[in-house]
Order: sequence, then C-alpha cells, then structure tokens
Amino acid sequence: MMEPTAGAGVERTVVAMSGGVDSSVAALLLKEAGEDVVGLSMQLYDRTRDGRPAYGRCCSPRDLHDARAVADRLGIPFYVLNLEEEFQREVIGRFLSEYRAGRTPVPCVQCNSGPKFRHLAGRALMLGAGSVATGHYARVRRDPATGRMQLLRASDLSRDQSYFLFELSQEQLALAVFPLGEMRKDTVRSIAAQRGLPNADKPDSQDICFVPDRDYREFVRRETGDTGPAGEIVDVEGKVRGRHTGLADYTVGQRRGLGLSSIRPLYVVSLDPKTNRVIVGEDHEQYRDGLIADQVNWVSIGRPGGPIEAVARIRSTHRGARAVIEALPGDRMRVVFQEPQRAITPGQAVVLYSDDLLLGGGLIREVLSGTV
Repeated sequence: MMEPTAGAGVERTVVAMSGGVDSSVAALLLKEAGEDVVGLSMQLYDRTRDGRPAYGRCCSPRDLHDARAVADRLGIPFYVLNLEEEFQREVIGRFLSEYRAGRTPVPCVQCNSGPKFRHLAGRALMLGAGSVATGHYARVRRDPATGRMQLLRASDLSRDQSYFLFELSQEQLALAVFPLGEMRKDTVRSIAAQRGLPNADKPDSQDICFVPDRDYREFVRRETGDTGPAGEIVDVEGKVRGRHTGLADYTVGQRRGLGLSSIRPLYVVSLDPKTNRVIVGEDHEQYRDGLIADQVNWVSIGRPGGPIEAVARIRSTHRGARAVIEALPGDRMRVVFQEPQRAITPGQAVVLYSDDLLLGGGLIREVLSGTV
C-alpha cells in the first residue's frame, strides 16, 4: 500500500488518535487549520488472550473503531500500528517488576515517552510528517534565548497532563504538538458536538488501559502467578503486627485491606523489599522530609549547577510543595521539602515546576526522613 504524500508547502502532522474526544478534536483542529493530517492508532494489548473481551477502556477494539470513524468523518488517512511487543516490554513488563519490587509505578509516563512518542514519531517521519500531535492538555514552546524546547502546564490547570510527559526528550518535544493546551474540556466537547464527531459524548478513560476496574493486584497475579512471597507487617518500631500476602498487594499510604486490629488507624508507611516487610504507622508517621530520584530528565532547563527552588509534585493528584532541589551525580537528584509531605511513594514520579514551566522530573527511589 502506498503511503500518502503531503502537498507542496503543506505541513504534515501525524495525530495519535486514541478513539477519545480529545485526540479527535486535536485532529479536527489541525485539519481545519489547513494541515495535512494523518491519523494513527496503536494496538497495544491483546485483550482476547485471557478471555476478557472488555478489558480496560483505553486503546480497546472499540477505541480503534471510534478512531477510524472520526478519521472517516474528517476525511483523513488512518492507520493502526501494532505495538504490542514494544508495549509489553517497555510498559507492562516494567509495571509488573516495579510492583513486585515494592514500588508503585506510573505506566502512563513510560507509555507517553515510549509507544506514544518514540515509536509513533519514527512512523511519522516515515510518512513524511514534521510533527506528532496528541490530545494531551499541555503546552510546548521554544525558548528564544536558548533554543531549548520547553514544556508547560495546560491553561486549564484542572485538566493539565504535563506531569505524565516529563520524560520527553528535546527531540520529542521538537516534534510535539498539543492543540488542546489552551482549551477547556467543555469547549473541546462542544466543538466535537458542533462538528458532528461520533464520540463527542464518549466518557473519559479513568483506568490504566491494560488493568480492568483498577484492580492492579489481580493483573499482577494473573501475569506473574502471585504478588510476591508473604512476609511480616511491622510497625515503625519493628514490632510484628501481622502478615502480608506479597509486597505487590500494598502501596504507601494504603489504609484499607491491612487486616490489622488497632485503636488508631494504621497506614502503610513504607515497603522494604530487602526484608520483605510492610511497615505501618499512624497518620503522622507517613510524613517525610524529602526524597532521592533517579532517571531524571531536565526538560525546560539544563542540568542545574547548584541548588534551585521549585514546586515539586510527588503524584499526579498532588498540588505540589515548595522544595530545594540539588542535582546529584549521574541522573539523580535530591528533593528537600520546606514542609514534610505525606506518603512519598517510591516508583512514583516527582515533577518540578516554576509557575507553569515544567523544569524536569524523575522517579522516586528513596525517601528521606529526619534532618537532611
């Protein structure tokens, strides 16, 4: 099959079409702006292999059908890429190993920097495209002083998705287009309805695409056989309080499902893979002063030569807290908060901001307490 060719002087953009209303409107806006648009969807997971045809709500067969219907409505070429092998290796495999190691991963981060940009960008270049657009609520610009690409939060902070994009490289950001970065969600849905898009009222996906009903524990059991060896549950003083069923069954900050009897509520304070222990404590014992992160990517600024101040978010729902950040040897950094933060969780991302500018981010590997 011959690939479509761009018209002379017309910018070609590949749009990652998930089947949702956001990426569909992104494609529509680019099409109406006169660009040569090609839609690509990704087949990421075989939902028939375990006999569950309805498996998650993102990148499902229904989503691929919806994406194709939108592409037909817009009159743009549309292709489906089979990236199951890459997704299994780069996202699912990492997800499973992190949980079994006592960490709580963020698979959407790896999916964005891997299948959604690295692999998609490669295909886009083969199609003669100069940019890759998605339905993310984020913004990108080039710093006129340094020429460096910068990533910014969306104008509508209630929809901002920049947290999940911190791993993007300068090369990927140079290709990235986020048509919805200045828009509100209700405006996006209104445009979809006015233009007659078939998915204008489609609900947003809330689940990890390969985990049905948010039951990650069942997914880990099915894929690996169990959630790890059983072990002790101890309090912060080391007193044995009970038994756990495998580290992957627990996450920092968890209160329910511990099976413990206590006058005061107990929470998971930390997981220790070296001793295979779950450590619990009262609410005030969840707070920590800082963290060490690795796999750090400095996005909108270069690696700082000394300590800097920024607002650090330790999970996607975290509002952010003031902190002092110091780059460490290799791809590591130390983050020390002005005030202790609750439930800092290894495996999650810590992402740094200065107002709307995303400075960089990394994956939490160590939690610091006491004087640092």
